[in-house]
Amino acid sequence: MIEKKIGKIQKVNFGLGGYQDACLGVSLQLGSDKMSWGVGDFKGTWAMKQTTNCKWTEEDQTRIWGEMCRWVADLLSLAKVDSIDKLVGIPVEIEFEGMRLKSWRILEEVI
Repeated sequence: MIEKKIGKIQKVNFGLGGYQDACLGVSLQLGSDKMSWGVGDFKGTWAMKQTTNCKWTEEDQTRIWGEMCRWVADLLSLAKVDSIDKLVGIPVEIEFEGMRLKSWRILEEVI
């Protein structure tokens, strides 16, 4: 069952994050102070150099980072801000499937 909740972007960071902080990208904390809940999201990929043991190529890494930058540009545009630190406090709608984050979006209609 899909459940929708209204919250805000509570924290945002560009740098190391994701699985064991071994990835480079954007980390977000989404949630509600009033209802005392939160969930994290991360967009990015491995920060290490590609080796023969990796199941991805340097081209894959570059493509994923490029997609992450385009995603950030879209978020900034929807939120009408000019840097990721200004995303903090922006209202969002979050969809959960069970206890799992399914998707989220900026509530641009209230900005």
